[in-house]
Amino acid sequence: MGHFDRTLELIDQLQHAGTAAAVCEKLLGVTSGFGLTALMAGTVPQPGTPRNRQKDHVLLCDWPAEWLERYVARNYVDHDPVVSHMKQLQAPFQWREASQGIRIGKSGGDVMGDAGEFKLRDGLAFPLITLDGQIVMVSLGGEAVELSGAEFGLVSLVSTYAIGRAMQLHTMAGKTIDHVELTPRERECLQWAAVGKSEWEISQILGISEHTSEKHLLNAKSKLGAVNRVQAVAEAIRRGYIN
Repeated sequence: MGHFDRTLELIDQLQHAGTAAAVCEKLLGVTSGFGLTALMAGTVPQPGTPRNRQKDHVLLCDWPAEWLERYVARNYVDHDPVVSHMKQLQAPFQWREASQGIRIGKSGGDVMGDAGEFKLRDGLAFPLITLDGQIVMVSLGGEAVELSGAEFGLVSLVSTYAIGRAMQLHTMAGKTIDHVELTPRERECLQWAAVGKSEWEISQILGISEHTSEKHLLNAKSKLGAVNRVQAVAEAIRRGYIN
């Protein structure tokens, strides 16, 4: 089975997961094959947020419990090189890139060193932007992570869809959308979004305004019950609207 067919199969399985815990379990069942055995997803607390409120920002977690306690107790979120790199890059990357891409001080080194004690020596991380502009930080970790370029793409897409699905279950209370009618323009915009084109690039390709292309994408996301562009594209692919 090719990576594309495998991705579609995994997305379909995630779509049929009925709870956030089931989504988490299915996702880690996939990623553990690449050495990614732990998951954390949540919004980033504002600097100065009381430590006893930081856990309120966690959306999904299958992290070693002791590591989570230490991370919160020592306020590591303000010093974590992975979080800092995620804010700057705004695209999927491996943890090792955070160490290589920015200068890590003692506090950042402490975070990475302590993570290693819990067999979290490398991982994959990315930000997920919801429709209302909220940024969700997603991080998958493990002791020995091995990903080819194609596997990196598969894990990134499936992980993004999984987090979106978990958030969808929370906001929609488990409701499913049985039938969706996308307009030809909405399908076209999603098709170009699937190959990484921005709203401006889509507007130039289709001969429409950037505002119009953005509106078509927002309408498509809303109809598909997606919380972000990647989930909308994946859901459109799953439903056969784009190839």
